[in-house]
Formats: sequence, structure tokens, C-alpha cells
Amino acid sequence: MKRSKVVGREVRRRDPDRARASILAAATAEFAALGLGGARVDAIADQAGINKRMLYHYFGTKDDLYRAVLEEAYAAIRAAEGEIVLGRGSPAEAMRELVLFTWRYYREHPEFLSLLATENVNKGAALGGSARIRALNSPLIAKIGSLLDQGVAEGKFRRGVDPFKLYVSIASLCFFYLANRWTLGVSFGRDLSEPAEIEAWGEHVVGVILGYLRP
Repeated sequence: MKRSKVVGREVRRRDPDRARASILAAATAEFAALGLGGARVDAIADQAGINKRMLYHYFGTKDDLYRAVLEEAYAAIRAAEGEIVLGRGSPAEAMRELVLFTWRYYREHPEFLSLLATENVNKGAALGGSARIRALNSPLIAKIGSLLDQGVAEGKFRRGVDPFKLYVSIASLCFFYLANRWTLGVSFGRDLSEPAEIEAWGEHVVGVILGYLRP
């Protein structure tokens, strides 16, 4: 076991891309679980199978690493969204697909929600210093805007919908349920983690969004 760990370290020294990926994966888990303040660079380096010197070589400070983790998290969801062809089918079908994609992604990537919660506690300070973040997110809003225009032109969507506000509405309906399902479940006596409840909420969000968009 000890020998394999040493071999793993040697491989990462000779493969910068693999080393960076290992660091980012370990750091994502650490920051998602413990937040910026609680995360330890020693633990991240150990989990990645490298030494701290190499970690600092690739990412600079702990804050720099945290920012890189956030950027990578946004890049991952935007890349996955990019596989959705929003212009395919009717505008309503495309919007339904976007809503359900967002719902599924949030469910399958709780680390993303944890990172967002941490960064909001920090008032977006790390993202404010990112040169990538707007470039990562702006294309999605532009695509939603085009989809809305198509829906208006076909008489399916009402005019005057702000694509940014629409996306925030979708994200909010998905995020709030998952972030608060335990307290909501206890307060109202419902198991919101049941598969049937999870499936029903996704359809509920679709209904809310499409109902809002009707002319």
C-alpha cells in the first residue's frame, strides 16, 4: 500500500494535468464538506496523493485553490448544460428539458450546492476575484434569451420575460427544496427524500415555469 502511494505521487509529478485534476477533486470534497474556513490544505494534499509544496505550485494559496474549485464547479454544470440543444423541438419542450436538467444536476451533485452555500456565506468574495466566472455563465443566459424569443415568435411564450430572472427562478425552485427538505419534512410531516416526492417536485417546477411563460 505504501509503495503504491509513492508510485502514485511519482506519476502525478510527471503528469501535471492528472495532478491538477487530483487536487481539484480532493479540494472539492474538502471544501464542500467543511467550507472554506474548515478545510485543511494538509488533508487535501494527502487525499490527492501529493505534497503541499506541489499543491501550492499548481494553485498558489488556499484561497486560490478554493476559487479554482468554484470555477471548476461552474464549468462542469455549464458544460453539461451545453449538451442540451435548447433549440430542439418546441420552445416548451426545450424549457422543460432545461428545468429537469437543472433539477437532476442539483440532486446528483450535492457538492455543488454546498460550495454555493459556502460562497454565499462569504458574500461571493472568491467569485468576485475570478476572471472566468462571467464568461462561464453568460452564454447560458443568452441561450435562454434566444429560446424565449423563439417562444414569443411562435405565440407560445409571453413577452417581456427577463432570461436572467427566469433562470434564477428555475435554480431557486430546485435549490430551495434540496437545501431545506429535512426541515420542511420535519415541519410538515412529509418525507421529501422519497423518490416519488423527488420526481413530483421536478414536474412541479416544470409546471410553475411553463405556467409563468404562457401568454
